[in-house]
Amino acid sequence: MKFFKPGLLRFSSFRNLPSPPVRFKNAAKVLLLFVCAFLAGRFGAQLTEQKAVETAADGNWGLSFQQEGQPPVANATMDYLKQYDAYYAENTKDKVIYLTFDAGYENGNTGAILDALKKHNAPATFFVVGNYIETSPDLIKRMVSEGHIVGNHTYHHPDMSRISSSEAFGKELGSLEKLYEETTGETMKKYYRPPQGKYSEQNLQMAKDMGYHTFFWSLAYVDWYQDKQPSKEEAFKKLLGRIHPGAVVLLHSTSSTNAEILDELLTKWEEMGYTFKSLDQLVQ
Repeated sequence: MKFFKPGLLRFSSFRNLPSPPVRFKNAAKVLLLFVCAFLAGRFGAQLTEQKAVETAADGNWGLSFQQEGQPPVANATMDYLKQYDAYYAENTKDKVIYLTFDAGYENGNTGAILDALKKHNAPATFFVVGNYIETSPDLIKRMVSEGHIVGNHTYHHPDMSRISSSEAFGKELGSLEKLYEETTGETMKKYYRPPQGKYSEQNLQMAKDMGYHTFFWSLAYVDWYQDKQPSKEEAFKKLLGRIHPGAVVLLHSTSSTNAEILDELLTKWEEMGYTFKSLDQLVQ
């Protein structure tokens, strides 16, 4: 009797064995295919899960609209964001809208936007940067006097996902807080929106540690190019077709299209059964 050491078996040792029946070989092939498919599925699921976690933890905010009138799929879930006191929409079937505006500078459109909001008694949050407060203190004061929230969009509008130190992160938000208080005599509400939607898990935790709520969005459109403004029809197609219950809407106050259509847009949303709420009601 021959004994073989483990690992030293060679294919030639079995070359003279009888071939297995065809039926057995076919069954073996089926089994092999099943095992390969199973392993591929498990591996694919792990990659998908890993990718989702990586996207949620670090990247650019993004949305995928699957069905008209329904909330989009975001690259981080509401439950994931909740642990950092962060939001992008409300999980509700009620037809409510949270209006927000990003204000990087003033070019003459904010007045008309405020007029439309006042006409519809619609509260909004304006996420502003240092330049805006410095150049337009009267508009900041008007926002406050008319019941709107002024939120923190950082002082210099950098890519915050590249900031890794708590000191640098805190300086961007803290400097704007100080300027706002000097301008209005009031304490700035701790509502933060990452510039360009760029964020990291570390950023979310830093904001939370400073007592901030972070706000992304569930509806926006390309309205920020001053020399390439969307038409009224283009704006309505996106903003009416993609509105959904619990939406946090992001518009830019620099947009002449937004200033032109806002009164009519709010009217159309109201005709669709929507009402407007403050972000204060979202975080309760």
